[in-house]
Amino acid sequence: MSAKNIRNFCIIAHIDHGKSTLADRLLEITGTVNERDLQAQVLDDMDLERERGITIKSHAIQMKYKHVSATGNSFSGDYILNLIDTPGHVDFSYEVSRSIAACEGALLVVDATQGIQAQTISNLYLALEHELEIIPVLNKMDMENAMPEEVKDQIVDLIGCRREDIIEASGRTGFGIDRILETIVDKIPAPKGDENAPLQALIFDSVFNPFRGIISYFRIFNGTLNKGDLVKFFHTGKEYNADEIGVLGFKPQPASTLQAGDVGYIISGIKTSAEVKVGDTITHVERPTDTAVEGFENVKPMVFAGIYPVTPDDYEELRASIEKLQLNDASLTFEPESSVALGFGFRCGFLGLLHMEIIQERLEREFNMDVIATVPNVSFKVTTTKGEVKDIHNPSGMPEPNYISLIEEPYIRAQIISKSEYVGAIMKLCIDKRGILKNQVYLTSDRAELTFEMPLSEIVFDFYDRLKSISKGYASFDYSPAGYRPSKLVKLEILLNSETVDALSALIYVDNAYDFGRKICIKLKDLIPRQQFDVAIQAAIGAKIIARETVKAVRKDVTAKCYGGDITRKRKLLEKQKEGKKRMRQVGQVQVPQSAFLAVLKLD
Repeated sequence: MSAKNIRNFCIIAHIDHGKSTLADRLLEITGTVNERDLQAQVLDDMDLERERGITIKSHAIQMKYKHVSATGNSFSGDYILNLIDTPGHVDFSYEVSRSIAACEGALLVVDATQGIQAQTISNLYLALEHELEIIPVLNKMDMENAMPEEVKDQIVDLIGCRREDIIEASGRTGFGIDRILETIVDKIPAPKGDENAPLQALIFDSVFNPFRGIISYFRIFNGTLNKGDLVKFFHTGKEYNADEIGVLGFKPQPASTLQAGDVGYIISGIKTSAEVKVGDTITHVERPTDTAVEGFENVKPMVFAGIYPVTPDDYEELRASIEKLQLNDASLTFEPESSVALGFGFRCGFLGLLHMEIIQERLEREFNMDVIATVPNVSFKVTTTKGEVKDIHNPSGMPEPNYISLIEEPYIRAQIISKSEYVGAIMKLCIDKRGILKNQVYLTSDRAELTFEMPLSEIVFDFYDRLKSISKGYASFDYSPAGYRPSKLVKLEILLNSETVDALSALIYVDNAYDFGRKICIKLKDLIPRQQFDVAIQAAIGAKIIARETVKAVRKDVTAKCYGGDITRKRKLLEKQKEGKKRMRQVGQVQVPQSAFLAVLKLD
């Protein structure tokens, strides 16, 4: 089919605004998925996505649509619509950027009951940067508490469209879906590209298949790709045969030729994940392109944590599992590290806490890996007294205090949109977290947008949960990096029986250190099982102990068999027991259960 009859588009929205349900109706009406295969959120194929009701991965699918224009213009005819569905949660914004790079248009979906939220705005700006055609859709019109007129005002203010351009729809009932399909064909431009130019195809995703190797998903910007062609990847320089190419229907459909504008997949027998980089360009070996497609920049992880196998023998298996996950999730970064308490493992970089939680669950479910994750922290810049600047991802890599001249921590620019009645509570939460209020705008009479600058380390633990609870679920949150700033940070260490547990160490703001250390000690006292000897749990900054709790020993009544007689008989038995406990404490090892590491994340 000619490129002028192809439309590539994505759906952008805030979390829970009904993207996946709307995508279901588009697939149903175009007949892409038959009734037997149709289920709710058909594109969310991971169990985790279904359980949590969120989209984690972007998904590409091709629909065939017969368009009959009401005005009888040149738009009538058969069309191919390539939909790349996107996640809505702030932690998966990298998936959104990859989808947007491969499209010419976007459906901006807004919930008629909730209005515009923070993630809607940030994804919209991302789409406008790539000069995508925006089609506004007002979803959930079938709900009793829908506020169409009010939300239309918000959309007009945000993107400057006409009120009549906003499509009223319902993903649940199918109302308005026909008009969405017509508007996609009429408004979204056909892909530009020269079929006779050298091949330029952008890889926007890849998956690992145990039987066929790595399957890469791409969008062709220029040129033509035939089955059996000898191709190379621009950045890695590796050459492969295109054993199978095809388009992404509900199930992959092999094809002999794909040309400029098409979205498809390639199987070339690649077995190692390091050879495929998302964002790379595929071109021909004989007639290569001079320039790579300008895709999307390398992702910068925001949160770091150590992931270790419960059984040390599983180290290599864990490495292979993380490599396969990285194929499917290019925003995950990792490097080997070792810990005194946990042995060999990996220092992983994540986009946020939900991202970290999802990766952990995927390792357990998809690869049957039992893993321990350490306390998450962010990356700091340390300037030493010699003038060297070091990136510190792990508290154990921190130089001694007398060698440090300056510590800088990452700041973010946070946008929070909420009902005006919760503004006071949200401000207090942000200021308690060392936030600085930069801007406050009332979008409507009862909706406010607050802009704060705050340290990233303060939102790592429980910020999002607390924001949702104080705003009764109404507040939406989005953030972007705002550089590094000097800060007073100290290294807080947790000691068990005078031995440091490096996996529980943390870099923390000096004013919060005492409170945080005391809470960890109290929490660990409940979680560490009682031993045959007293276990001292201490929080220390350098050589100074700032908090202590003691797990009392399990006691045996050694005087039970001592009837009557002089008190010295009892004292002798008790002294003997005391000596034994002392000896036991010197050789005894205290095992920290996995629940202790997780509990530190959930400190109030």
